[in-house]
Parts: sequence; C-alpha cells; structure tokens
Amino acid sequence: MTSPVATASDRSAPMSSGTSGSAPRLRTPRRRHSADRPRRSVLLTVLTSLVLLYSLVPLVWLAISATKTQEGLSRSAGLWFDGDFALWDNITETFTYDDGVFTRWLLNTLLYVGLGAGGATFLAVLGGYALAKFDFPGRRSVFAVVIGAVAVPGTALAVPTFLMFSKMGLTNTPWAVIVPSLISPFGLYLMWVFATEAIPTELMEAARIDGAGELRTFFRVALPLLAPGVVTVLLFTMVATWNNYFLPLVMLKDPDWYPLTLGLNSWNQQAATAGGEAVFNLVVTGSLITILPLIAAFLLLQKYWQSGLAAGSVKE
Repeated sequence: MTSPVATASDRSAPMSSGTSGSAPRLRTPRRRHSADRPRRSVLLTVLTSLVLLYSLVPLVWLAISATKTQEGLSRSAGLWFDGDFALWDNITETFTYDDGVFTRWLLNTLLYVGLGAGGATFLAVLGGYALAKFDFPGRRSVFAVVIGAVAVPGTALAVPTFLMFSKMGLTNTPWAVIVPSLISPFGLYLMWVFATEAIPTELMEAARIDGAGELRTFFRVALPLLAPGVVTVLLFTMVATWNNYFLPLVMLKDPDWYPLTLGLNSWNQQAATAGGEAVFNLVVTGSLITILPLIAAFLLLQKYWQSGLAAGSVKE
C-alpha cells in the first residue's frame, strides 16, 4: 500500500521536472535573409524610367504647346511656356474656326464610338458568352477563325472593305465607318476567355431549374458577372474607334463626316497647300481636346479595367 506522501511526491516529481526541463520555448522571430527580400534591379528601374519619359514627354509637350499662339510655337522652346498664355483663346478659336467644323468632327467621333465601339462590345459579349458556355458543332473551327482574325491587322482589310462597300453604295457615309467597327476579333476572344472562368456552369443550371429562360439567364445572371470583362473590351474598342484614321481616310470624302483624327490632319495639311492658312496652334489644341475624353474614360473605369485584366490570373 502506497503512502499519500509518496504518491504526492511521485505526482509532483514529473511536474517539477517538466517545468524545469521541458518548458515551452518562445518562438524567436526568424530573421529575413537577403534572398527573401525583393531584389532591386538597376537596369529594370532605368528601363522603366525611360518608358515613363517616353510616354509623358509628348503629353507634356502637347499641354504646354496648347498654351501658345501660332507665332509662339516657333519662337519658344518646345517644353517651356511662351510669354503669351493663349490656352483659352486657342480653345475658343478651335471650336469657332471654319464655321465650327471641329464641333461637327467631335460629334461624328462620338457617333462612331457610340455605335461602333458600343455595338462591337455588345456583339463580343454575346459571341464570347455563347462560345464559352454552349457546345455546338464547328466550335473549334470558330475558335480557329477568331484566332486567325486577331492576327490580321485592320489596315490590311481596309481596301477590300472599301471595294465591298463601294459596290453597296455605302462609301462616304457614316455606315462605312460604323459597320466595320462592329467587328472586334480581339474583343470576342477576350470575352470568350473571360466568360469561361467568370460564369460558373452550376449557377446557370440553377437559374434554368428555377424556370429562367436563356435570355433571362444571360441578362440577370451572366451579364453582372461579366461586367469587368465588358468594361475592358469597351475600353479597347473605344480607343481603337476613337483613334481610327486609315479606315475613315479610305471611306470618307466629305469633310462633314470626318472624325477628329481625319479633321485635324486636314488642318495640319493646310499650310502645305497653295494659299492655305497655317493653324498649327489649333491643331495642337484640338489634339489636346481629343485625348481628354480618353483620359477621363480610363480614370473613371480604371478599377473595372484592372480587375478585368487580372480576372482568371489567380485560380482558387
């Protein structure tokens, strides 16, 4: 029979030994090695700085030159202001010169972008959704055609498009610029890839079980999930249509239907014609006004654009 004293001592012995010998140790913070820290590349920093300067210097020159008069453009340095600050006078003269044709060009560009880029985005969303979520014969052939169309530059199709539209009697009309802008192979491919990852098939099946038709499933279920991709495609098509120059040059002869790119080029070429008036200050000011809507669109839709580009890059 064991004594209570011995039992107590036996119980306390392991506790004392455990307290003294096997006490839990505090984890010491691990030192970060130099390999764990992000490396700073001097060459990469220099190259990034050069690209930044290459992108910003023309914008700085454009903003500064828009404050100069026609004479000030030639008598002052390119990246510094002239004595006469004529920005507001240049803006007023740009909108009133030649009976206000600049306003007509601006409205034409908005028309081409609204119908062309908007329609191209809508068709790309519909086509990308259908190719991503429906299985049908010839799907791989369509994929090959889309990839091949992405590789073909738009300038290579301008002359065949002109010949086709001339036979249809649509040249020198707004439709000659709007209809070709409705086709965006890159936008279709981008929406195809985005819709494949962004829309769960189970969610569509649940909507169909609840009695939703295909149109309701698309507009109420799929389209909200495609919003980042839609904004991304819209920005790409809007910039492409806004800066489109060669297609309107081939299709249009009437200056009343010119977009801003073609109209500003006609002002720029006036100095080379006999008896033409040099209005380089208006060309510079008009160019500055032309890029402001694009900058505003990128700033307003930046978060959707970034999320649209990053979508699908991280797999859960």
